[in-house]
Amino acid sequence: MNYVAFKMLTGDRAKYLGIVFGVAFASLLITQQAGIFVGLMSRTYGAIEDAGQPDIWVMEEKVQFIDDVKPMSDTELYRVRGVAGVEWAVPLYRGLLKARLDDGNYQACFVSGLDDETLTGGPPEMLEGKLSDLRQADAIIVNDVGAAGMLAKRGPNGQKIPLKIGDVIELNDHRAKVVGICRVSRTFNSQPSIFTTYTRATTFAPFERKLLSFVLVKAKPGITPADLCQRIREDTGLGAYTQKQFIDKTYNYFFENTGIPINFGISVTLGFFVGVAIAGQTFYQFTLENLKHFGALKAMGAGNVQLLKMILLQAGLVGGVGYGIGVGVASVFGYLTRNSELSFLLPWWLMIGTAGAVLLICLAASALSLLKVLRLEPAIVFK
Repeated sequence: MNYVAFKMLTGDRAKYLGIVFGVAFASLLITQQAGIFVGLMSRTYGAIEDAGQPDIWVMEEKVQFIDDVKPMSDTELYRVRGVAGVEWAVPLYRGLLKARLDDGNYQACFVSGLDDETLTGGPPEMLEGKLSDLRQADAIIVNDVGAAGMLAKRGPNGQKIPLKIGDVIELNDHRAKVVGICRVSRTFNSQPSIFTTYTRATTFAPFERKLLSFVLVKAKPGITPADLCQRIREDTGLGAYTQKQFIDKTYNYFFENTGIPINFGISVTLGFFVGVAIAGQTFYQFTLENLKHFGALKAMGAGNVQLLKMILLQAGLVGGVGYGIGVGVASVFGYLTRNSELSFLLPWWLMIGTAGAVLLICLAASALSLLKVLRLEPAIVFK
């Protein structure tokens, strides 16, 4: 009977391909839009993951996300170091400074000032140069995307010439020499990322009484980061979060206070209903045209359960093929755009979610067909 169901499904190639196309298009739209959403949201906390080494981020209590910097006094660093259970604590400056380009224009950049001695919180991957080169005079490290894009020089014909080691730029009226090119997670706003030492970053920054953005903390062996966070809060009154907690805090801020979830949620929902409409209509039409065959099978003794299994098998085959095509095309799309400004991320759980949506589409598409077959009289074969 399964073979009969398969032959019935593929007998009319046009309708078979129409059903597959509806499911594939829905799968593609759901996967692509959800992948862009996940990729875009991952950029909001990329700088936290890049820091890597610290267990805990300490900040002013009212900070809402990574770029919502509320500077603290430098004395807070020593207060944090005095908390029991802290193995080490180092300062981190993070701010948005203007770089003056060779054509006279200005470009805003995220500048991170690392602890002068340990350089903790630096870029996770160096493409050219070494992190220790930051100890040279006026040294900075620029991310590869920024060096080849917004901070690139302009050639005689207007072409972009990427920054390279030895080039000099101007940061807030201060000389800065490129000593390395790194690769970091792209920022939510796509500004270039620049790394230097904490002392030099505070020199680049506009003069303020408070310039300490964050304190990066490592817990002593045997002390859990969550327990140490609680101690730091109680002893200093500052905000203290584990890396995971700070990532969640940043993610939740953008999720709750921007229109991103609504915009992409509408696209994903639209893809789902488009799939239901196309696949449902085509599958129902397919069932109507094959009622006489189902009637013949009933007349020969096939029960409702057997016929329902045949329809579910047909829906499952269509769903599997359509899902594979849709997710495959979305994956190719993500691969081709991996080096562009477009954000796209396809984790395993997103593929499972798409599979669940496709399953619902197939069930919805076959629901009307199931009712039609259940009410079918075997005598229809004699009409």
